[in-house]
Amino acid sequence: MIRRQIGKTGRQVNAIGLGCMGMSAYYGAPMEEKAGIALLHAAIERGVDHFDTAEMYGFGSNEQLLGAAFADRRDKVFIATKWGPVADPVTKFPSGIVDGSEANARRAVENSLRYLRTDHIDLYYLHRRDQSRPIEESVGAMAKLVKEGKIRAIGLSEVSAETLRVAHKVHPISAVQSEYSLFTREYEADVIPTCKELGVTFVAYSPLGRGMLTGAFSKDWRPNGADFRAGMAPRFAGEALAANLALVAEIEALAAVKKVDAGQVALAWVLSRGDHIVAIPGTTKLKNLESNLGAANVTFSADEAKRLDGLAARVQGSRYNERGMGAVNA
Repeated sequence: MIRRQIGKTGRQVNAIGLGCMGMSAYYGAPMEEKAGIALLHAAIERGVDHFDTAEMYGFGSNEQLLGAAFADRRDKVFIATKWGPVADPVTKFPSGIVDGSEANARRAVENSLRYLRTDHIDLYYLHRRDQSRPIEESVGAMAKLVKEGKIRAIGLSEVSAETLRVAHKVHPISAVQSEYSLFTREYEADVIPTCKELGVTFVAYSPLGRGMLTGAFSKDWRPNGADFRAGMAPRFAGEALAANLALVAEIEALAAVKKVDAGQVALAWVLSRGDHIVAIPGTTKLKNLESNLGAANVTFSADEAKRLDGLAARVQGSRYNERGMGAVNA
């Protein structure tokens, strides 16, 4: 197990946590509560203590699942959740609007505390920057929640290095969460180094490329139910998917030589990029969870790392569609 500190909080977590979104939303049918709780308990038993959720992951359903699982073992877990995106009142799906106001922060945090069955949130992120208002306003609202004891630390998700620096002057930022993997490396130029400079943890979500880097996909992939990847992730469509799977085959070839899983190679690569980086791969299956945890034991030679480093430049298709990309690195 690799343990790393979250920002300057003094709190250490397993560098391989669990992203819980897919248990309730966006990747097909949600898990049944009993199965979800069993998986969350199994994760704790295997050393996972960092669990990541958000208001928009089912607008209550994912946080409620974690609340049911952790109510009697709160001292064993580090809970991160997020606020900002607003739900469509009819569909209960994201409306595309981000509200970074203090009023929305207070509404959201009270709901999250109730759903999570806790009196505090360990790490509270602004899920996306509200580009209609200064970041100082949103972070200032979160700072008040810290003083009130409702949250312990502040995080930002998908922001630029400039936004991080401005926010950090208002209140110490403990973590920046953004997509980061062998296929998504845009934050290496400025955000990740800025995090290191400021003592901020970089939390990598989708470190397995939304599942693609595990080798579980084929060019004939079709979604099973409502799946975010089918409509909002161009890398999973048509010729781009076929081209990207050829790159995955290179990861699988290296994994075969090392006698490990392709996903373990991909996840170990992320963790090797800096000791201020942690990852939150998601899964709904115990087998995958155990495989992910095994990545802590995978290392690379210089030649192996060089082989992997060249993949990102050859990836086809953006990670989000145009609408989704408009909300990141703000």
